[in-house]
Amino acid sequence: MKLAVVTAGLTQPSSSRLLADRLTQAVTGQAQAEVRVIELRDLAVDIANNFVTGFPNARLREAIEAVTEADGLIAVTPIFSGSYSGLFKSFFDVIDDGALAGKPVLIAATGGTARHSLALEHALRPLFAYLRAVVVPTAVYAASEDWGGAADAFTDGLGPRIARAAEELADLLLHRGPRAQSKEGAEEEVVPFEQQLAALRPLD
Repeated sequence: MKLAVVTAGLTQPSSSRLLADRLTQAVTGQAQAEVRVIELRDLAVDIANNFVTGFPNARLREAIEAVTEADGLIAVTPIFSGSYSGLFKSFFDVIDDGALAGKPVLIAATGGTARHSLALEHALRPLFAYLRAVVVPTAVYAASEDWGGAADAFTDGLGPRIARAAEELADLLLHRGPRAQSKEGAEEEVVPFEQQLAALRPLD
């Protein structure tokens, strides 16, 4: 299976990348997958040029294909002014409509205070719902106070949220299995939303 990880942190290193790495580790610990990390900071100029020309260059096209062809997606953005970053939104704006339909997605964000955590529910979740992706129930937000001095750089409060969200995404990935490579021009079957959510429910 293939797992794409999109992170929109602007600094290096960034808390968004650190959170993305921890989520990736937790997911791949339960579902083996080939991981491709996409740092949007490195694609900022390419994304802007796409809006002007209407076409992605080779580097941006490769990143888009890594996301659209993946079996699952982890998407992490810093929160600016109560919402996702402009760079984060711009990247998903250049992806074709329907390209993420039915794809399992784990959403996460970082910010200065916990007051911005609701941005996950009023901004990120509606965005991926519009793109017809299947967003796992647990979203992960890391505020400045969530970063501790332990060996893994996280406090105990963030760890359980990461574990729960990772388990939900891993369950969906294992339920779906690797994405079949479609022939050119053939439509791929999209697993019904209800069926994918059923994979998250514990068996009686």
